Amino acid sequence: MGLLTPLAVRIGAIPWMPKALPLIEKTDSRLQRVTSGRVSLLDIAGLPNLMLRVPGRKSGVLRSTPLLCAPRSNGEWLIAGSYFGNPTTPTWVYNLRAADSAEIVVDGTPIEVSWREAGDDRPALWAELLDVWPNFRLYEQRTDRTIPVFVLTRR
Repeated sequence: MGLLTPLAVRIGAIPWMPKALPLIEKTDSRLQRVTSGRVSLLDIAGLPNLMLRVPGRKSGVLRSTPLLCAPRSNGEWLIAGSYFGNPTTPTWVYNLRAADSAEIVVDGTPIEVSWREAGDDRPALWAELLDVWPNFRLYEQRTDRTIPVFVLTRR
């Protein structure tokens, strides 16, 4: 947790944040591209994060999405398709589900990963995500959909 993390949590809880998400993602992607993946908006906020790279399920074009993550002590990462509680599932979720594997970039280092979507273990994994980002609870309240949780494992 960084010095700016409490501020980031407060900003993340603002009801109109879902509308700003495309601009936030675009800004973060550009910042990461300029710094070769070494700095992101989530880094500045003191939050763990990664860049998910997965081919588009229709186009096959590699898509990059900056995501908050929960690193696990066993070397795995947890990510959630929360989209700030938006009623629609983020596109990256469909792309990941259509892919056999993916690549993540953590601290500027590309890592090939396999993935699985949480099943019966979702409540425990969700609790781990809440420890990192308490606003996931708020996002869950904003939507009728079940927010998908994924476990990424180094290949």
